[in-house]
Amino acid sequence: MMKRDKTKQIMVGARPVGGGAPVSVQTMCNTKTWDVEATVAQIRAMEAAGAEIVRLAIPDEKSARAIDAIKAQVSVPLVADIHFDYKLALIAAERGIDKIRINPGNIGAPENVKAVAEACKQRGIPIRIGVNAGSLEKPLLEKYGHPCAEALVESAAGHVALLNRYDFDDICLSLKCSQVPLTVEAYRLAAERFPYPLHLGVTETGTAWNGTIQSAVGIGTLLNEGIGDTLRVSLTADPVQEVKTGIAILKAAGLRRGGVKFVSCPTCGRTEIDLIGLAEEVERRLQGVERDITVAVMGCVVNGPGEAREADYGVAGGKGKGLLFKKGQVLGTYPYEELCDRLMELIEQN
Repeated sequence: MMKRDKTKQIMVGARPVGGGAPVSVQTMCNTKTWDVEATVAQIRAMEAAGAEIVRLAIPDEKSARAIDAIKAQVSVPLVADIHFDYKLALIAAERGIDKIRINPGNIGAPENVKAVAEACKQRGIPIRIGVNAGSLEKPLLEKYGHPCAEALVESAAGHVALLNRYDFDDICLSLKCSQVPLTVEAYRLAAERFPYPLHLGVTETGTAWNGTIQSAVGIGTLLNEGIGDTLRVSLTADPVQEVKTGIAILKAAGLRRGGVKFVSCPTCGRTEIDLIGLAEEVERRLQGVERDITVAVMGCVVNGPGEAREADYGVAGGKGKGLLFKKGQVLGTYPYEELCDRLMELIEQN
């Protein structure tokens, strides 16, 4: 069992983040926040997929004033994403937002930071300081010459100091970059320096395929080093896909259980069934199954029977046919065309 960093705990609504709490999965709506009906519908889809925290873009007062109407119709904690206009943060706080994402350095004069800190402290609202390599302060770029891990951490430290100046310490940090190695290095340095929970993510990763790979490498590396308290997978895709990918990353890192673990072997010249077609069909039909089970679809006699026996349920292919297993016990041999149906019947009946 990996040893995880023990950070300060914050509460995002009723959801604990940090301090040994399970790593939570976040995503962000892409609707216009002022469109309450569309935003609520999307949040409900996110919740159904497993989202535990949802962020809303708050670019204007119209969006900020929709927060309470949205909150009244959903149960997941909501985060307001705010830039430049500190008054939007004040409205969000008044309307019951559960967390605010802001950079204290981009909302103007110190008294603006003070106003936001006081409003959040009064209502028990934490603040995420979101540092991004693409928007580092000009003095830091001049000092370091380019975005680097040290610059990201120094930026975070400056923003923390601004909030601390006004006796605010209910803080979460993110240090995101589109380059995986830089992101990992920045979070490692931040984990050494700050006591605050860390929000993991690789930003601007691209479409679902490329973004999933980059996020799995970056976020997965940090999780397996014990770093990170909450995460968001950033994809140019349906936000529901971000949630599913985040949960899959946590499962791969051994930090989330529940639902089906699906195992299938790669194809090779020994395979004598349509393994790809069978695996895809079984995986499709397992969607929505919430049982904590392992299902294996294996292609040949070399590793297939052994691997399938280690699963709760499985099949191992032969020449135009396959063996059906349950917890190591061979239940029979069936033609290839029947394997998927027989496997699903077995899972549904047991």
